[in-house]
Amino acid sequence: MKRRFFILLIGLLIFSAGYSQQADSSHIIYLPAQIINGDTIIVANLKEVTIGTGPHFENRLEEKKYWKLVYNLKKVIPYAKMARQKLDEMNAHFLTLKSEKEKKQYTKQVEQEIRAQFEEQLKSLTITQGKLLIKLIYRQTGNTSYELVKEFRGGISAMFWQTLARLFGSNLKTRYDPLGEDQLIEDIVLAIESGYL
Repeated sequence: MKRRFFILLIGLLIFSAGYSQQADSSHIIYLPAQIINGDTIIVANLKEVTIGTGPHFENRLEEKKYWKLVYNLKKVIPYAKMARQKLDEMNAHFLTLKSEKEKKQYTKQVEQEIRAQFEEQLKSLTITQGKLLIKLIYRQTGNTSYELVKEFRGGISAMFWQTLARLFGSNLKTRYDPLGEDQLIEDIVLAIESGYL
């Protein structure tokens, strides 16, 4: 009796061990692969990786300025990207419009939509954040803010906004130089966009 029980117990253990080894199709992952010289190689697209040493600070004041710049850039990058998106949408829609009158009406409509959605948020930006936004708009669009205002609202409007910007220490004609004076900004933007900051 003990022997039969022991054999039955071992049989059940073997059966359960074999049953647990069966593949569960809900956990199978299929990866794209290529066969090269008889070897199966997984093919995957990886995000671009930027390798750097990270910031080095001479003193606490320099470190504080760096993190303040990171904070300011994180605040204005979404607005610069939105500007790029709206510009692309407007340029695509302009191709469907026939007359200058339709283009002006459409431009006013888009301006009203942007004001309704973002005016209060943009008013709360600091002067430093505004200057960074002007640079990032150039980075995103390839045009200065002055050129964009002149193109969509006309030369007189562009001069008015340029004068107003100059009163607050800004310049709508500011360009972005990622390899020169704006290299630190470019490094931080790339780190933010890749998720490191």
